[in-house]
Amino acid sequence: MHSALNPTRPDPGANVVRYELDARMSRFRVQVFAGGLLSAFGHNPVIAIRDFAGEISYNPQAVEQGTVTVRIDPRSFEVASEVSDKDRREIEETMRRNVLEVERYPEILYECSRLSASKTGEGQYWIALNGDLTLHGVTRGQAVSSRVSVSGNMLRASSEFTVRQSDYEIKPVSVAGILKVKDELKLSFDIVARSS
Repeated sequence: MHSALNPTRPDPGANVVRYELDARMSRFRVQVFAGGLLSAFGHNPVIAIRDFAGEISYNPQAVEQGTVTVRIDPRSFEVASEVSDKDRREIEETMRRNVLEVERYPEILYECSRLSASKTGEGQYWIALNGDLTLHGVTRGQAVSSRVSVSGNMLRASSEFTVRQSDYEIKPVSVAGILKVKDELKLSFDIVARSS
C-alpha cells in the first residue's frame, strides 16, 4: 500500500510558483483606430490602462498547467496620446460613460486555465492562452499569444492581440462628432509579475 506522501510520486502542485502583477512596472495599452474623416490623418489615440491587478501561477515542470487571472478597472483608462485637454476630457468621458459604461460594469476580467507552451530558451517560452474575457457584461473566449520569460522571482510577459467591440455588445461611437472609432481595437501589454 502506497502512502499519500510517497516520495517516488511527487505532487506536481508542489512546484507551482505564484506571481502577482506589478502594475507600476507594467504597461497595458489600447490602440483605437479612427474611421471616417480622421482616418486619413492617422488620428488613432492610444489609451493607457492605469489600474489592473492579477496573478499568474507557473509550474516549471508543467508550464501548460499554469493559470492567469487579470482584473482591470475600466475607470482607469486614460488618453496617452498628444491631444488637447478639451479633446482628452471629451474622449475619456465618452469612453467611460457611453462605451465602457463603468457604473454598470466596474470590472474587466480575463481568466485562463487552458494554455499551451513551447520552450524557446532557458526560462523563455511562447505561450498560447485560451481564456475568457469578460467585458461590458459579456464573456467570450479570447486567445492571447505571449512571449514569457521567468528569472528568479520575476516573470515578464508581452503580447499584442485584437478585440472587436461588437463581440462585447459595445457600439463604436463618435467623439465630438469628428472621431469615429472602428470596431477593432489592438491591445498590447508588457507586464512584470513578482513572486513573494
